Amino acid sequence: MPEKVEEYCLRMTDEVPEYLLQLDEYTHLHHHSPNMLSGSYQGRLLAMISRLVKPKNILEIGTYTGYSALCLAEGLAPGGLVHTIDVDERLKPTHDKFIHNSILADKIKVYFGDAKSLIPEMAVCPDLVFIDGAKRDYSAIFNLCLPMMPSGGVILADNVLWKGNVLEEDMDERSRSIHEFNEMVKRCDEVNKVMLPVRDGLFWIVKK
Repeated sequence: MPEKVEEYCLRMTDEVPEYLLQLDEYTHLHHHSPNMLSGSYQGRLLAMISRLVKPKNILEIGTYTGYSALCLAEGLAPGGLVHTIDVDERLKPTHDKFIHNSILADKIKVYFGDAKSLIPEMAVCPDLVFIDGAKRDYSAIFNLCLPMMPSGGVILADNVLWKGNVLEEDMDERSRSIHEFNEMVKRCDEVNKVMLPVRDGLFWIVKK
């Protein structure tokens, strides 16, 4: 999407909460790879999808600085919780500053470790899953989560276009992992799905 078109769309969309604007700025100033942030436009989309689903439990793989977790928490059902996992414990001070001091602090629980090991131990039945962690793990996470979810449960997978590299014949390891994940989802008859060309690609997958 051309930058000017995205800016126009954002102007016509709900305003971004001030605490997310502050987190966006802080991430760009203090963290590596700030492009990993969901950002304002995609963040509003994640919040809208969460409001549609009204999930009791959200499972997020790839917390980073917490932007997407805060967006997803906006749509939780009363008493709901976002369970978000990251491998990098160095992010904890930023989580303390922006998640645990936010108005949504009681709705978000952060875990550190390998999601593939943690998910089976969490005993959580997620209504909404957001996959945005290590690209090589997308297929494994999908296969772990789908059996745990109710009919109508939603899986969102980010970066599924990977800057267009999934279209190349000669792919690197991460590009190939994402392409193989996309092909697996396409073939899966347990779900309905649509791939959206939002930012770096967002797969919207619904369990039948």
